[in-house]
Amino acid sequence: MSGTFLTVITIVLLLFILIFVFTFMRYISLWVSARLSNVNIGLIQLFVMQLRKVPPATIVNSMITATKAGIPVDRDGLEAHFLAGGNVMKVVSALISADKANISLTFKEATAIDLAGRDVFEAVQLSVNPKVIESPPVTAVAKDGIQLIAKARVTVRANIRQLVGGAGEETVLARIGEGIVSSIGSSADHKQVLENPDSISKVVLNKGLDSGTAFEILSIDIADIDIGKNIGAILQMDQANADKNIAQAKAEERRAMAVAQEHEMIAKAQEAKAKVIEAEAEIPMAIAEAFKNGNLGIMDYYKIENVKADTKMRDSIGGGDGKDKKGSI
Repeated sequence: MSGTFLTVITIVLLLFILIFVFTFMRYISLWVSARLSNVNIGLIQLFVMQLRKVPPATIVNSMITATKAGIPVDRDGLEAHFLAGGNVMKVVSALISADKANISLTFKEATAIDLAGRDVFEAVQLSVNPKVIESPPVTAVAKDGIQLIAKARVTVRANIRQLVGGAGEETVLARIGEGIVSSIGSSADHKQVLENPDSISKVVLNKGLDSGTAFEILSIDIADIDIGKNIGAILQMDQANADKNIAQAKAEERRAMAVAQEHEMIAKAQEAKAKVIEAEAEIPMAIAEAFKNGNLGIMDYYKIENVKADTKMRDSIGGGDGKDKKGSI
């Protein structure tokens, strides 16, 4: 009976040992590597990491890399950053790169930059090795009306302190474009700009365009300036055409008013003529009424007719003399 009991205990112990070996076998190599690199971490901690859905290899390798580079890191901080959705390896690489380049960057700042969606390692590299940004063609007009098209090359480096909450590359380019337009627009002559393109760079650089951005502008160089259209002449032509159209419209208005007045006068003349004809039509009736009432005798009527005939003859003779005289001339 006792022999059977010992056999059961032995089997249980062997099963326990096998389970322990199979469970921790994959963590043993990581634990050995950590111990050899002076990283203090236990097998139980590695197992607990796995239970928390944190890859132990990522945390251990990051701690080994940081320890070898002389960068103190905290295991709990690395786990928390991973669980927050951050890139642990990039944060460690950024800390090492910043330390070698004598750039002040703490673990908290690096994790904040990483969680903000920016590539923290690239930002550190950009602080060490500035990059050149080419602006799109910027069109501006000098005071003499000549259009100029300028392109600028901007040398920038990352501003570590402004990476969280700072404006991006698009804002920098927009501000530079605005500065170029302002500088060219304030120039009295486009020839001055062509002769001294560096004047644009000085004006734009002194405006502090990198304020509130994630970059620090080191230099602004005008790469190319092309002459565009004569905007002043085009505007003058447009203004002249507009003035001509206004003048034509006013002339048409005056002509229409004159035609309307002429039609009104013709209508009044026709109305007056109609009244005269109407009045002349009443003369025979008035004469007949005078005969009927005895106010006009037959001799008086003949006298009137003689006067009319005499007047008509005189008019005819006068008109004939006028034609003869005109012909003799």
